[in-house]
Amino acid sequence: MRYLSSSSFKYMRVLAVVLLFFLSAALGAGMAIVLAPRLVQRPLAPAPGPPAQLTPPAGQPVQFTASSPVVTIARQVGPTVVGVAALTGHSFTGDAGVKQGSGVIFDGTNGYIVTNNHVIAGAERVTVSLDHDQVYPATLVGADERSDLAVLQIKGTNLPQARLGDSGAVQVGETVVAIGNPLGRAFARSVTVGVISALNREVTVPGPHGVEITLRTLQTDAPINPGNSGGALVNLRGEVIGINSVKIAASGVEGMGFAIPINDVRPIIDQILTRGYVTHPFLGVYNLREITPEMARWYNIPEGVYIGGIFNDGPAAKARLQVGDVIIAVDNNKVASYADIQRLINKKSPGDKVTLTVVRLASKKQLNFTVTLGEMPSK
Repeated sequence: MRYLSSSSFKYMRVLAVVLLFFLSAALGAGMAIVLAPRLVQRPLAPAPGPPAQLTPPAGQPVQFTASSPVVTIARQVGPTVVGVAALTGHSFTGDAGVKQGSGVIFDGTNGYIVTNNHVIAGAERVTVSLDHDQVYPATLVGADERSDLAVLQIKGTNLPQARLGDSGAVQVGETVVAIGNPLGRAFARSVTVGVISALNREVTVPGPHGVEITLRTLQTDAPINPGNSGGALVNLRGEVIGINSVKIAASGVEGMGFAIPINDVRPIIDQILTRGYVTHPFLGVYNLREITPEMARWYNIPEGVYIGGIFNDGPAAKARLQVGDVIIAVDNNKVASYADIQRLINKKSPGDKVTLTVVRLASKKQLNFTVTLGEMPSK
């Protein structure tokens, strides 16, 4: 037997590796030639794409797990909101006209409805339309010009009745629903949704006999349009928390509606039902003028409210206030406007006493006066 030398063995091993390399290359090339046509004919797998969207099958809309509370409110509270039509004038060919508004049934047993005074002011005849196109003649129980509220009564059976809530518990940002008759019966019980934008907004509007009145209101961005006046502002519990009354309709202004808080409405309703009218405290001053900080600096006078007139034998006259006095505080609460004075005085009743702090311009002295409030004259 012959044995290979170590050098010969190394040579043979290298030769084997080289032959194996060439053999593998040739075999791979052959397989490529055979299989390439088949691979070319087979479509490539699609590239990975974005994750599939979780959409329901066509024709099957998304189903909510609970009914919208607005739907429930529209069904339950909507029938308690009525249309109010006030006929003014005497002749359809002359000065007659019809004012359209809304109202809320707050006592279904007796047919009592609350609405805005400006809806029925000056009316010769008032009718009320219900949910099912039933129209009833309405009687005016009483009205209050200064709060812009009125109570009507109709004679009907099985009348729905709204639940009154607590406007003192309302919060900014809370969702609310407005229900009313914008533009009259053609759009009866329209439902709009928004939020409470602000609390205790003071809005000054034209009042009786050319005297402006200031209303303390809830501000909302729920759309309110002409004809919504007297309608309901409702929380998500289905409780009426306000009576829609005012909208700022200036160019470029959107979403600024105002409602009288129901806590302010309740005492007015109570007075109308018990005595037929509403009493307001009376200070006995008029021609009031606000002294702004700028005016105070220019004329070297105090900020406050200047008294331009005093009614003879009125409460202010009896307390010895004078024309030219500047009211700077009411019961130690600083005031800068007539609205400030009105808000503080309206917390009182006729016969209550109030302390006015004034600066008498003639002497530049600060004085305190105790005034016994009277009752606001009806006219």
